[in-house]
Amino acid sequence: MDWLAGGILVCGLLSLATGLLPAGPAGDAMRRIAPLLAFLGTVIVLAELTSRAEVFDVVASGVARVGRGSYARLFVLCVVFASATTITLNLDTTAVLLTPVMLALAGRVGIAAVPLAMTTVWLANTASLLLPVSNLTNLLAADRVALSPMGLAERMWAPQLASIAVTMGCLWLFYWRRGRRGAKCYVPPEVHRPADRVLFRVCAVACAGFLLAILIDAVPLWTASAVAAALAVAAFAVRRRAALRLSLVPWRLLILVPGLFLVVETVNVNGLHELLARAVGTDGGLPGMLRAAGVGGGLANVLNNLPVYLAGESAVPVGNHDQLLALLIGTNVGPVITPWASLATLLWFERCHAQGVRVSPGRFMGTGAVLAVGALLASVGALALTG
Repeated sequence: MDWLAGGILVCGLLSLATGLLPAGPAGDAMRRIAPLLAFLGTVIVLAELTSRAEVFDVVASGVARVGRGSYARLFVLCVVFASATTITLNLDTTAVLLTPVMLALAGRVGIAAVPLAMTTVWLANTASLLLPVSNLTNLLAADRVALSPMGLAERMWAPQLASIAVTMGCLWLFYWRRGRRGAKCYVPPEVHRPADRVLFRVCAVACAGFLLAILIDAVPLWTASAVAAALAVAAFAVRRRAALRLSLVPWRLLILVPGLFLVVETVNVNGLHELLARAVGTDGGLPGMLRAAGVGGGLANVLNNLPVYLAGESAVPVGNHDQLLALLIGTNVGPVITPWASLATLLWFERCHAQGVRVSPGRFMGTGAVLAVGALLASVGALALTG
C-alpha cells in the first residue's frame, strides 16, 4: 500500500508537471476532494482513539451476548448491524467505526476475525444504495438523479434488498459456513469493563455525536469528524498523552486519494469521456442498464468509484434516468474486488492493518469478483423489474 500510494501520486504529479493534465481541471479536482481528505484524516484518528478507549470492545461483547453462542444468529446480527449502519450513516463510517467493533468481537469470543471483517467491508459497499447519505457517490449524483431522499429510497429499495441478499449468500458460502469458520458454536463473553472509564465515556460521546451529526445532516461530514476527533484527542491529552503520536494520522490514504483523482482526471481529459460514452451506449433499456453498471463497476475496480462515477455520469444520455441509476449501482456495488476500488475498502484495510488482521489478496479478489458480478446483476435486474 505504501508503494501503491506513492506511485499513484507521483504519476498524477508528473501528469500535471508535463502538461498532460491541465492546471484548471487539476485545481477543480483538488478543491472538490479537500473536504473528503479532511474527513478521512480526522475520522481515522477518531476511530483509533475510540478503539484504544475500549468502546469497541464493549459494543462487541454486547453483540456476542445477544448471539447466545449461535453462529447463524450472530451472522444475521452482523449483517443487519452492518447494513443499517451503511444505509443510515454512510459506508465510510461503517468501514471506520464498525470494522473495529467486528474485530474486537472476534477477539472477545475467540472466533476467526476474517469472516467478521469481510462482512463489514462487503456490506459497506453493497448496502450503500438506498439513501443519499449512504454513499459519497450518491451525494455526487444528487443533482443529476433529481430525487428526494424518500424518492431515491422508493426507487432503490428493490436493488438494495437484492444486493444485500446476494452478499449474505456469498458471505456464508465463502467465509461463514462451518468449513470456513472452523467451529460449531462459540461461548458468549462476559460484560467488558473498560480500564479507564473517563476515556471510554468521552470517546463514546464523541462517536455518538459524530453519528448523530451525520444522521441529521447538521454540519458537513468533515466538520463532524473533526470536532469528534478533537474531543477524543483532548481526552487522551489529559488521561493518556503517550497514545497521541503522528502515526495516528493515515498518511498513506492522504497521499493515495489525491493521486487517484489526478490520475483519473488525466485520463478523463485525454479521451476517457469518449471511450465511456461508447462503452455505456445510449440504450435506456435493460441491456443499456447492464452496460452502464458493468462499465461503472469494472472501472471502479481499476481506478476508484468516486472519480469513475463523475466521469461516467457525463457519458450517460440526459434522458436515460434508469441507466444513470444503473451506473450508480455499478460504482456502489461493484467496487469489492480491488483494495483501492472504494474509499471504504481502503479505510477497512487501514483498520485491519492496525489490528493485525491479514486477508489473502487472492482470496479477497476472487470472492469479491463473484460477489460483484452476482450483486450487480441482481440489483440491476431488480431496478428494471420495479421500473
